[in-house]
Amino acid sequence: MKRCVIFDLDGTLADTSGDLIAAANHCFEAMGIDERLDPAADAGTAVRGGRAMLTLGLTRAGLMSEERVTKWYPELLSAYDAAIDVNTTMYPGAVSAVEALLRDDYAVGICTNKPEALAEKLLRSLGVRDLFGSMIGADTTAARKPDVLPYWTAVDQAGGRRDASLLVGDSVTDRKTSAAAGVPSILVTFAVGGEDVHVLQPEAVIDHFDELQPKIVQLIG
Repeated sequence: MKRCVIFDLDGTLADTSGDLIAAANHCFEAMGIDERLDPAADAGTAVRGGRAMLTLGLTRAGLMSEERVTKWYPELLSAYDAAIDVNTTMYPGAVSAVEALLRDDYAVGICTNKPEALAEKLLRSLGVRDLFGSMIGADTTAARKPDVLPYWTAVDQAGGRRDASLLVGDSVTDRKTSAAAGVPSILVTFAVGGEDVHVLQPEAVIDHFDELQPKIVQLIG
């Protein structure tokens, strides 16, 4: 069993906000809502997922209801699936950082709250799926982050040691997940609103993937 690093996906490994917002705006257009989410100003909501984007747009239009969010969520996923990699890119240094971990004999996996099929499709489209020994999505297990079940499943499937693992993420959800599991977290600042992660008091913070491996060595060896 190896030391293990588990990554979040959206807002951590890849900037997916542009394609997520495009999918939400497709739904608003279909609803006849004139106002659209802004790819820059609303990127922080995008990385929180489809339901958060629908809630924001419907609230702005004065049409918010949980029934509408539930009704349009499948349409949003369908639109996203059809154009999942138009604007999405890996963050600078992400691939090199993962490759360096593999060379140093770490187990590496992903634990995301993106539906598994969409996450798998995106990773393959970006050409990076084979770098990860596990890929656990929102619907892979009976729970999703911040529950510990998907995190431990990601560690186990990657061939990692639970007692020598950590989570790299960008959000309060990732921080809560690591805390629930009793493992360290490293949060990134380069996602939208990234400087806010300092208040979550993770074990470490990085501004670029070049800083990742030294932090990992300090925390789990």
